[in-house]
Amino acid sequence: MMNRVWMRGVEWLAAAAADPRACKWEWDHGEGIALLEAGRFWDVLSVPERLGLLTLDLLWRPSLPVPGPTLVDTAAGRVGFFLPPDPAGGWIGAGLRYATKGSWVSVPPPYRPARSLEWLIPPDGNGTLHRPGTLETALQEANGALAVLAPSLGQ
Repeated sequence: MMNRVWMRGVEWLAAAAADPRACKWEWDHGEGIALLEAGRFWDVLSVPERLGLLTLDLLWRPSLPVPGPTLVDTAAGRVGFFLPPDPAGGWIGAGLRYATKGSWVSVPPPYRPARSLEWLIPPDGNGTLHRPGTLETALQEANGALAVLAPSLGQ
């Protein structure tokens, strides 16, 4: 049986669907993936997987707030960070993709993976999201670390 946090996460995520009941049915009985529109409750910044995993590692510092919902797509090799909606979407950089109003995001339920999609940090149902400034700082730090490591990794 699902715990309360997962149930709140289900309700919070499904609220972004055109039909929340159909979304929850799809998670439980269908393919297990729902297409949800970004830009209303959250946006998603998608980055290459190595950069995203290192960034998430840097965000788990005791001095920082608990990171927001984070999704990995192992088939696409990408990590998605859920952020407050920002119609300006000022995220620019090599390999960065920003999903805001008018964009759709494939999302599994918070309680299990579906195909290549899995929550690294599932939504808590309270609306907790990544803080843009904190995420940007961690991305820059991770990108710098990868630039230093790339020659030694033969890339």
